[in-house]
Amino acid sequence: MPSRAENTTVQLAGLVQGIVLVTFPAASTIFTSSSDYDLSRSEYGAMFAPQVVTAVLASLIGAGLLLPGLTGRVREKSIYLTGLVADLAAMLLLILSWLVVGQHGLAYGLLLAATACLGAGFGLTVPSLNTLTAAFHPAASDRAVLVLNALLGLGTALAPVFVAAFTGLGFWVGLPIAAACLLVGLIAISIRLPLDPAHGAPSAGRPQRSTTTVRLPPGLAVFAAFALLYGFCETMNGNWSQLDVTSLGVRPSTASLTLTGFWAVVTAGRVLVAAVQRWLPSRAAYHGLPFVLAGAFVLIAVLPRNSPGVAVAAFCLAGLGCSALLPLTISFGQEKLTGSQTAVAGGVIAAYQVGYGVAAFAVGPLTSSGIRLPAIFAASAVVAAGMGLLSLVVAHRRPSPATVHPRPGPPHPRPATWPDQTSA
Repeated sequence: MPSRAENTTVQLAGLVQGIVLVTFPAASTIFTSSSDYDLSRSEYGAMFAPQVVTAVLASLIGAGLLLPGLTGRVREKSIYLTGLVADLAAMLLLILSWLVVGQHGLAYGLLLAATACLGAGFGLTVPSLNTLTAAFHPAASDRAVLVLNALLGLGTALAPVFVAAFTGLGFWVGLPIAAACLLVGLIAISIRLPLDPAHGAPSAGRPQRSTTTVRLPPGLAVFAAFALLYGFCETMNGNWSQLDVTSLGVRPSTASLTLTGFWAVVTAGRVLVAAVQRWLPSRAAYHGLPFVLAGAFVLIAVLPRNSPGVAVAAFCLAGLGCSALLPLTISFGQEKLTGSQTAVAGGVIAAYQVGYGVAAFAVGPLTSSGIRLPAIFAASAVVAAGMGLLSLVVAHRRPSPATVHPRPGPPHPRPATWPDQTSA
């Protein structure tokens, strides 16, 4: 059985990963401020391009869709630690960029390197955390993974609050410094812990990771298409909310509440859908939430000036619309394409990252060309409505998934004597 220290460390890692993941979007007004980094909207959007590339690659490698011979020889703990080190590198590079903020080209280059490390850290750490959590709680893996993802979501909601607090103190870089210190502590503690999903198994009898190439299962394309649209919609809120609200006359410190509200409701919505699925089937939520999101985009597009309360409410509604869509997409895919859990999760997350990239760095050039953010949010409502129609295809004649969150793939291949489920 895993020790209390192992459980606590994995849960804390989820919280810290959430904070680190949203640090860059939470500081959007700092990156675009003329008194700080002075990035154009296009530069700010393009800053996330390396993150998308490395996150996609890390997701595919972790799923065994790329370099299976490499990942087959690596322990789960090593993958987890590599992800934490990449996160730490991202925070250190962000701090270095602040030290040379007056040298625009150098500072921007460091930001690009930082987001590249962040993408790798996210793509490696999060799947490993899910796998370790499920393995540590075999009798209650669903609840344990839900708690882990709630902690990760809590971290995403806290990041804008911390940025606003440190900015109020005149030292916004305090957040990446604090995050770096937490990561150093996590790495130091994790190195000393076993963090072995196969606790109690004789070392000679432990199976190794499979080195066989995992193929994309037929039928994955529709789930990936949904995830791509979802990634676009989520990122419109996650990366552009504060810039949109500040353009309407709201102070940056107040505008940070929109991002906090969005991520807080995303997390709370996932827990809520899981809690009420006995009375409201998750399949019904899956069909309805995209249209809630579409309505939220319409409200965001017509936000009045100097109305922070209305803006926070609109982005909270968008958070509810986003909440359970991505984990349910993976859950539907895993239950339809049985025997390919890891490939489904990796493929869907990779597609989600592509959608993230489209919204992250395509919106900047659009705004630079004269198209205002409210108009782009209005167009996003059409994307969300299209996602609602696509949900009818994704969940066509499918029962509600047994769990709202994705099921982690096994850290080791199934014994050859296990029944083949691919024909189910």
